[in-house]
Amino acid sequence: MSTIETIDLLSTSPGTHRQLKVHRFGRVDARPKAYIQAALHADEYPGLLVAQHLIDQLLALEHRKEIIGEIIVVPVANPIGLSQRVNDQHLGRYELSGGGNFNRNWPDMTDALAQRVDGQLSDDADQNIELIRKALEHEVSMLNVQTELDHLKQSLLQFSIGADVVLDLHSDCQALPHLYSSIHHQTVAEELCCELGAEVLLLETEAGGNPFDECNAGVWWKLQQRFASHALVPLACFSATIELRGQMDVQDDLARHDAKGLISFLRRRGLLQGPCEALPLPQCEATPLEGTDLIYSPSAGVVVFQKKLGDWVEAGDIVAELVDPMANSPEESRVPLKSRTSGLLFAHVSERLVTPGTSIAKVAGKIALEHRKSGQLLEA
Repeated sequence: MSTIETIDLLSTSPGTHRQLKVHRFGRVDARPKAYIQAALHADEYPGLLVAQHLIDQLLALEHRKEIIGEIIVVPVANPIGLSQRVNDQHLGRYELSGGGNFNRNWPDMTDALAQRVDGQLSDDADQNIELIRKALEHEVSMLNVQTELDHLKQSLLQFSIGADVVLDLHSDCQALPHLYSSIHHQTVAEELCCELGAEVLLLETEAGGNPFDECNAGVWWKLQQRFASHALVPLACFSATIELRGQMDVQDDLARHDAKGLISFLRRRGLLQGPCEALPLPQCEATPLEGTDLIYSPSAGVVVFQKKLGDWVEAGDIVAELVDPMANSPEESRVPLKSRTSGLLFAHVSERLVTPGTSIAKVAGKIALEHRKSGQLLEA
């Protein structure tokens, strides 16, 4: 029987509080367990609608008793960011009280966890998984909670940290559907890409910045590496960040398609009864995160794109031009912005007036770029 749990977050002002709504399907603590959340970056709207279609489809599946494990859906993962408006402009990516990017600086519990389980792990994989999950739950319960943002992070982790599958629904500014996942999970990530029809899969060796997805899954491969000589630690959590096209791609047909793809993926991972349909053909080959070229504006100006999303560009191709409206003449006003790799143009900004240093476009290349720094997501 599905349930809805309401979590009151730590109040920041007398007489006010924000809430999380947590939808649970299947039997509590059943296996496998999946956790799906939407709009951690609260101004990325497609996931909000996808979550509604997903909940609707899960209710139907539960009515037919097809749910084997436990599925948790948090349709609004960030009520803090959802409420942030300045001069009627929604600002949902950064916490305005100084907490920074909502999808950065999630706790890395590896060291504390390693100390807690050291000497208790063995060559019994199932026993080790159970031991580590209990230790993870304890570490989350011990997180220092002083602010509303701290409480939000702890609350979300209390539902996600023990899951077999963790999916974080985001979107870019204007983009093709794409995914971020770890190189450790390439095969499963490729399955998810096929089910969603994603056109880019970016594999991270080291994500950097401590995003939510790696907070959940990263501890497993880090422990696996740390205890490789004397204990068997499986990769017991698959996680991915799903970029559902662009911020304004909020349409029922797209959301219904994406929810159906998530359902098919959950069925393939053993959370739902019934045979899996044939895996859709892949729309892309995986590429390294460090192979993605970020094209920056060298100065302020108006961006005019010369390439479209989905175009293949060669290294040296002009992706856009930056127009300086203060130039003395039209001939002097344009600066070409070129790709430094050959690959697929899969995302670009929606704003057209940009400042110096703005990342205006992303091109997914197959070869790691020398100028890209590992461990800094798509921020360097």
